Amino acid sequence: MAAAESDREVPSALCTEFLNFSAKDTASKWLQATDLYKEVYQHLACYVPKIYCLGPNLNPQSEDLLAQLLLQSPLEWYLCGEDPSMGLVKLEQNNQPSQLCGHVFRVGEPTYSCRECAADPTCVLCMQCFLGSVHKEHRYRMTTSGGGGFCDCGDTEAWKKGPYCQKHEPNISDSCQEDPLAHLSPDMVARCYNVFSIVLRYAVDMLTWEKEDELPPGLEPPDRHDTYYCMLFNDEVHTYEQVIYTLQKAVNCTQKEAVSFATTVDRDGRKSVRFGDFAFCDQAKSVIVRNTGRQSKPLRVQVMHSSVVAHQCFALKVLQWLGHVIGYSDALRRILCQVGLENGPEGENSSLVDTLMLCDSKMWKGARNVYHQLLMSSLLMDLKYKKLFAIQFAKNYRRLQTDFMEDDHERVVSVTSLSVQLFTVPTMARMLIIEENLMTTIIKTFVDHLRHRDLQGRFQFERYTTQQAFRFRRVQSLIGDLKYVLISRPTEWSDQLREKFLEGLDTFLELLKCMQGMDPVVRQVGQHIEMEPEWEAAFTLQMKLTHIISMMQEWCATDERVLIEAYKKCLTALTHCHSGFTDGEQPITLSMCGHSVDTIRYCVSQEKVSIHLPVSRLLAGLHVLLSKMEVAYRFPEQLPLIYYYHNVKCRVEMFDKDLIMLQAGASMMDPNHFLMIVLSRFELYHIFSSADCRKRYNRENTNKDVVQQNNTLIEEMLHLIMMVVGERFEAGVGQVEGCDQIKREIIHQLGIRPMAHSELVKALPENENKETGMERVIDSVALFKKPGVTGRGLYELRPECASQFNLYFHHYSRADQSKAEEAQRKLRRLKGEDTALPPPVLPPFCPLFASLVNILQCDVLLGMLGAVLQWAVEPSGGHWSESMLQRVLHLIGMALLEEQQQLENNSEDHDVSFNFTLKMSRPGEAPSNTASVLALLENLQNAPHLEVHKDMIRWILKTLAVIKMIRERSASSSTVSASGSHRQEEMVCDKDKAERKRKAEMARLRREKIMAQMSEMQRHFINENKELFQQSLEELDASTSTSLEHSPSWSDASLVCVGPRCSRPGEKRQVVTCILCQEEQEIRADGKAMVLAAFVQRSTVMSKNRKRPPHDPERYDPLFMHPDLSFGTHTSSCGHIMHSHCWQRYFEAVQAKEQRRQQRLRVHTSYDVGNGEFLCPLCECLSNTVIPLLPRAKGISSCEQPALGQWLETCAQQIRAMHSAHRKLQPVSADAVEETVEEDCPAPEGFRVDYTPPSPYSTTIKEMLTTFGTATYKVGLKVHPNEQDPRVPIMCWGSCAYTIQSIERLLVDEEKPLFGSLPCRQDDCLSSLARFGSACWTAASQSSVQGHFIRLLAALVPDPQVETSPCILDIDMLHLLVSAVLSYGSVHSQDSSGLSVDAVHLHIFHLVTVAHTVQILLTSGPGEATMEQESGGGEREEEEAVCRLYNTLKTHLGSSLPEMSSGWHLWHCVKLGILPYLRGAALFFHHLNGVPSPPQLLGACPNQWEALCGYLSLPSNLLQLYYSHLDLMEPLLKGWCSHPGVRQTLLGGGVLVSFPRESNSLIELPDDYSALINQASSFTCPKSGGDKSRAPTLCLVCGTMLCSQSYCCQTELEGEDVGACTAHTFVCGAGVGIFLRVRESQVLFLAGKTKGCFYAPPYLDDYGETDQGLRRGNPLHLCRERYRKIQKLWRQHSITEEIGHAQEANQTLVGIDWQHL
Repeated sequence: MAAAESDREVPSALCTEFLNFSAKDTASKWLQATDLYKEVYQHLACYVPKIYCLGPNLNPQSEDLLAQLLLQSPLEWYLCGEDPSMGLVKLEQNNQPSQLCGHVFRVGEPTYSCRECAADPTCVLCMQCFLGSVHKEHRYRMTTSGGGGFCDCGDTEAWKKGPYCQKHEPNISDSCQEDPLAHLSPDMVARCYNVFSIVLRYAVDMLTWEKEDELPPGLEPPDRHDTYYCMLFNDEVHTYEQVIYTLQKAVNCTQKEAVSFATTVDRDGRKSVRFGDFAFCDQAKSVIVRNTGRQSKPLRVQVMHSSVVAHQCFALKVLQWLGHVIGYSDALRRILCQVGLENGPEGENSSLVDTLMLCDSKMWKGARNVYHQLLMSSLLMDLKYKKLFAIQFAKNYRRLQTDFMEDDHERVVSVTSLSVQLFTVPTMARMLIIEENLMTTIIKTFVDHLRHRDLQGRFQFERYTTQQAFRFRRVQSLIGDLKYVLISRPTEWSDQLREKFLEGLDTFLELLKCMQGMDPVVRQVGQHIEMEPEWEAAFTLQMKLTHIISMMQEWCATDERVLIEAYKKCLTALTHCHSGFTDGEQPITLSMCGHSVDTIRYCVSQEKVSIHLPVSRLLAGLHVLLSKMEVAYRFPEQLPLIYYYHNVKCRVEMFDKDLIMLQAGASMMDPNHFLMIVLSRFELYHIFSSADCRKRYNRENTNKDVVQQNNTLIEEMLHLIMMVVGERFEAGVGQVEGCDQIKREIIHQLGIRPMAHSELVKALPENENKETGMERVIDSVALFKKPGVTGRGLYELRPECASQFNLYFHHYSRADQSKAEEAQRKLRRLKGEDTALPPPVLPPFCPLFASLVNILQCDVLLGMLGAVLQWAVEPSGGHWSESMLQRVLHLIGMALLEEQQQLENNSEDHDVSFNFTLKMSRPGEAPSNTASVLALLENLQNAPHLEVHKDMIRWILKTLAVIKMIRERSASSSTVSASGSHRQEEMVCDKDKAERKRKAEMARLRREKIMAQMSEMQRHFINENKELFQQSLEELDASTSTSLEHSPSWSDASLVCVGPRCSRPGEKRQVVTCILCQEEQEIRADGKAMVLAAFVQRSTVMSKNRKRPPHDPERYDPLFMHPDLSFGTHTSSCGHIMHSHCWQRYFEAVQAKEQRRQQRLRVHTSYDVGNGEFLCPLCECLSNTVIPLLPRAKGISSCEQPALGQWLETCAQQIRAMHSAHRKLQPVSADAVEETVEEDCPAPEGFRVDYTPPSPYSTTIKEMLTTFGTATYKVGLKVHPNEQDPRVPIMCWGSCAYTIQSIERLLVDEEKPLFGSLPCRQDDCLSSLARFGSACWTAASQSSVQGHFIRLLAALVPDPQVETSPCILDIDMLHLLVSAVLSYGSVHSQDSSGLSVDAVHLHIFHLVTVAHTVQILLTSGPGEATMEQESGGGEREEEEAVCRLYNTLKTHLGSSLPEMSSGWHLWHCVKLGILPYLRGAALFFHHLNGVPSPPQLLGACPNQWEALCGYLSLPSNLLQLYYSHLDLMEPLLKGWCSHPGVRQTLLGGGVLVSFPRESNSLIELPDDYSALINQASSFTCPKSGGDKSRAPTLCLVCGTMLCSQSYCCQTELEGEDVGACTAHTFVCGAGVGIFLRVRESQVLFLAGKTKGCFYAPPYLDDYGETDQGLRRGNPLHLCRERYRKIQKLWRQHSITEEIGHAQEANQTLVGIDWQHL
């Protein structure tokens, strides 16, 4: 207690002290002080503990106020030497604003980078700078910031052009060089220096302070209390759930409090969870440590003295204050930088900034964030000090990285993440390489952290523990830093830079040497591999270093001397790597086709093979650069024969470099030798080298597997040869530009199939700037096709590029290759060309690689080709494959093209040395006399088993003919033009064409013959089974409900859907088929029940008032719907029909299955059986009840059709009789008997009050009536089902009316005619609803339905016995009409006087129509009188009548109604306002009475109004309804207007709805997506005081921004915790919601608590693709069509159905906890 009491006394004493405090006096006292440091410390020691940390709950508002007053204010007075409010403003006015923007990004804020002008991808602009810059017209990418970087606007090194936006454009007059301190007086500089050094020292001391119970000297408080905090720190090991559970046990708090603790700890890095004396806090600490230390290291908890915590809180405040103050002036910023970087007494690396950096990993998250912000706004904004800071950062680099490895926090909150701000500045990076040897430092640190090596010193990643894997992930950030350093290549080299770069390269080669040959594998033989060896780590390393290696090569490429040095170093390294290799390998000699070569025996299938050969690859890269720069011709001695690639290992990763290495090797050897070595590596040497290989190979070893394996190897080897000769698209190997390479990649990717932009980007290699260079060339090789409402835009290959297609493109996988081959052959067939896919024409080689061509004409290759062709000619043994032959033909084609090109490009005097034609037509040597290649080809041309390759062989022979022509011509005379060859070619072509035409003609005739036969057979079959066909056609006719609508027996003019003249069609049997048992069934009132699967849902789609609080379901009376339609019940159906008993069996089976499933696995399905949901057995559409199908009500042609007045009298009598009958039914208390003894009202003649009519329906139909009624009641009111409740029929009528209104609005929005355009499922649904409504009273208690009718009528015709009727402005008239018409059946059933139902319906309709007209007049606003002249003479009487009526209303209501002069305006209002109601009524009576629809309403006819009025038997001047019965209507009108609610509503007391009600739309979205991101980034979570929301989510229905998917905004809904979005759906959308998740660019559909799905967003980039997750960063713009599609889904009430389909299609969606979003 004592503590609490003292707590209470303290404030009063403090208050007086605080009130007497003067900041000015304190500051002047300091000015006189000799030892300022001591004075300030004393002041802080005294006041900080009095302000901060006084109790368990911190109170930031008052703390900040007091701190400002008592602590910051004196500092500011001292600093300015005058009142800070003036002093700081003066500073700001004198300040030259910085050209650097320096805006630090919030989490989730949009950042922009220009793909054309940015020096590298880390250069970004904030939204303001971007919109004011030149880059918004360029190709830019947009991303959301993870927080913590800053805007690079104004940094000239970051942008190739356009470094400034309009705001930061420097003034020319600025003399930028002057020292900012020149503006300040010397004593001001001294004062600043003093304050900053004391305050910064204080903050650094406090934040790096490690003792929990005492303070640094000079800060001990004058009086010390025994108050402690138990402080919990964040770590990235424990989950939210673990922390919450532990806290509930340790400090026994509620779940809510524990969640808030956990959220704060995660956000700020620490939070006090208990306040009290030491023992009390320590006990909590021990529980937390014990509970979390079981599996992993425990959570970090400290018991800290309150004064320590207080000073730490203030230290953070001080850093923020410093950041704020230096914002006023660059001079102050410079002084602070100087203070921060000044070395302390300990000498090297002892400045305050160093201290902070080195203690980084010991600080908590919040502290780190604050000081990082300060570093950014001070050191990084001042160019002079940025350099000094970078040097310190580089000096401490190893220590910082090592700390980061040990620390478990994300890199975002580590000081090492600042490397991106420093190393990406090119001048800075080069300065650090030279002065601090940064490159070497980074690589050495990297190598240090990968400690596992094998005996040869290579990395070893076997049996990786999770701890090591975690460290390995951390180590990769070093590679990132190295990438930043290398990202921009130097333009000029200094000697120091050369020296340091090569030193760095040395270290890098050491690293690569450790990787050369790591993770070697041996081919497993004889048994299955149980455990796959750990390959992932080595691969990750390889992938991460790829860019580094290419960047190193680019650096080398910019300077010749560096390149040559690098080449030497690399060679040495490689030789060193391989020196240990050749010991155990015996040299052997291979000979073949008269050539022999010495090599070593290396057996690929048995020795170790590794795919990691980075040193060799680096060498290959450098070799190409040498070739490109043509250094080689000036220093031939630089190129020893490369340590020849003895290990030809076929690999994929880093494949291109291996290929270049092979090409380099092959270009320096005799081609025959090269091929023999290749054969030996493929272990195929023995097959081709034997003298009679062509024959012997078929006969011998018939072991299937060996043959199969050899075939594959031969195919691979032929492919390799093709690549070595044919891959010339690397600049330096062939004479090409860089863009040719990309073009070729694109052509081959699109050769497989048309692709979207994002797929193409993925398929192309990226450089270190994440650019593929595709945009420059794509338009020259592809055409873009825009997407429709779904799908995405696709690029298609331009037809003229098809000739560049190479079937054996080296980046194709086997699958890609076969797809591409199929696609290309198909294209050629469509164009009617032959289907050969000859090799494309290739660019020439560079001189250094030129000798590779000779491989194509060397003897060994010809020997191999001959052998394969020979096997193909005699295909007995099956030892060859078609693809082997295809490859051989391709190689021959390549050789011929090469020769043709050389001949065509040749100038007269040279003799072309390449003569493949000669060699291919030479037969073999004497002993074997093998046939020549040419002869074999001619043989094959006619082989029957090679149909597929005919075209290709034909093409080869044709090309051969052309080449012969050229040779002959050049031999005879070199001047003849080339026309001869073309003529020759044309002849060959014509022959081909004629042949092909003949074939096509034959095929066409064959097709026609077959078709004729088929149709003959069909005719025969129909004739035989005539009766069958006739019968089924008739039944079809009967079963379609639409056949009624167009029945010819009605003359169109007379169609009327309501009233005594109602044109009901003749009776027709309606026969339907059950989808479950396939039986047919006629729909009859006494037959088996047939039902439609239906889905009932609450809806707010048409709501005009989302503010209305939800009603209390138990007491709410839904009889009258308010015109704002704030909640409705909508019914939809998929239109599939079942027997009721079939459906019940099906539903029971679903329930049983669900129970079994729930016992097995606890997951939701896409439907909730507990709520009566199921999927339609046919179309799997979500349903939750069934509507019974009922026959049409029979029209009774009755004699008596009373006039309106007569009916009103009769009705009043009937109602009185019913009142007295109902009173008798109610038990009456004794004392009330006296008053109610009135005489019973006599019932009118023929009306029997006590008669209960028998139900016309069979028991199954009655059961189904109850089923649907209860379902609608349960869903619509959100209550438990209760079939006795009198509100059941009301809910059904309401659902009928609401569904009609919703469909009528949809038809208007889509500009479709009222009838004939609905899909039949909606037609069936409406007619079932209307007929169900007219029958549902038979399943309810008759007296309660009569009671409803009495109350409904009383709203229009006053009834003294009904107390509270709503006023006319609070009733939705269509709901009133539908309910009154449908409930009248219960009254009529007791009337045997022959009164016509139709007449009554018409009278009710007329009454409601008049009421609606009055309603519209009361709510119409004043119009513009100028419209007068528009009216023709045609509507004079309507206008006069409407003016008279309006004036009558005015006499009743006086000043509540505005003056109206324009009759035209009033009539216009009435016509427009009443149209939706009339259209709804027409739909209702059409479906209720089954009257066909008039043809004028089936299309868009001009006189819709007259047609509609005629169909509804209304006069086209609606006011005649009023004036023809003036004596009856006048009193009614007076009654309506005298209701107190009318006046009150008109004067603004209630919700006034004007007619026609506009359709609701989803909110307007901005065209540019970044506007949304910006809006979301400034949105803060409403619950956790100003904290940024992690997943801001926009409701597309009402535009509210919500903080989704976070603990802070969970609320309790019906006993469950739900996230903000789910809670919002119940307020805004009756449980259904459409949201846009702004950071993910994703649309979210939610329905109820367990259903949801993601949907494609309406934002597309320029390539017609969505970018969910914003991964690609292309600018996104709103696609209106797609947004309209989402809006249409919403208006159709199809969101829940859409979710159901999505969840059925994708099971992973079912497992997501949607309610937490």
